[in-house]
Amino acid sequence: MKTRDAVELVRLPAVLTIPGDSLAGGAAAGWPYGKRGWAMPAASACFYLAGMALNDYADRSLDAVERPERPIPSGRVRPGEALALAAGLTGAGLGIATAVGGRAAVRVAVPVAAAAWTYDLAAKDTPAGPAVMAAARGLDVLLGAGGRPRRAALPASAVAGHTLGVTSLSRGEVHGGSRRTGLAALATTASAAGAAAAAALPRRRGRRAHDTRRAVAGAAFAATYAGTVGRAQARAARNPDAATVRTATGAGVRGVIGLHAALVAGTGAIGLAAGLLAAGPIARLASKVVSPT
Repeated sequence: MKTRDAVELVRLPAVLTIPGDSLAGGAAAGWPYGKRGWAMPAASACFYLAGMALNDYADRSLDAVERPERPIPSGRVRPGEALALAAGLTGAGLGIATAVGGRAAVRVAVPVAAAAWTYDLAAKDTPAGPAVMAAARGLDVLLGAGGRPRRAALPASAVAGHTLGVTSLSRGEVHGGSRRTGLAALATTASAAGAAAAAALPRRRGRRAHDTRRAVAGAAFAATYAGTVGRAQARAARNPDAATVRTATGAGVRGVIGLHAALVAGTGAIGLAAGLLAAGPIARLASKVVSPT
């Protein structure tokens, strides 16, 4: 398996949308891992890339008909290689989480990995598919929260809701979707943006300057996210042909970075939020080389 083929198999540019999961959870929980917190985004990235490789392994027969240019049906990657890569990346993710977070991290990392494998091998083509994927991303947020899952419940719910809408919409990438699915995705985006903005509001009387800054920053980032993702989903609702749905799905995949930024800014970490948002243009440029969907 050549490096270029592996990059395409795991849709490498899309991995830029993942670090914000555990960072949002960590910020909401007060950074339970301290300086070791950098490792949880690495664990999340391993799980995500594993899921991408496993997705193509599971879809190899369908892709042979609908997407024969993909690495496995084109013969550039053997099915066994894709499966081995998925298993190796999953093991790496579990190893990183265990080394950094101990039992508290393992209790979340194992369900994250299990949800990813369940989605690809069993649930993807069932009505439960979007919910299983949403659960995987919500749990990934909690991975960054250490042993403080309640403090990260709101960001986990927001990311899970976003994922539910995008995954449901993505089912129309090849044959087209429906107006109803597009509107549902738009509703989940609005809900996630509202939750992010609400999370940034001060919880005490008498707004201090810091509280005001984070509230304004959280709302601004949330509005940017809603505008970017929502416009594409609104177009998919008006005209749910395959090309428009595919574009909206790509916008949703990349757009979660804006949601991450809003959630992180709402905790007062505005500099980190801006850094996360900067990954958006990079992901957009990279997606022109390797499709994230």
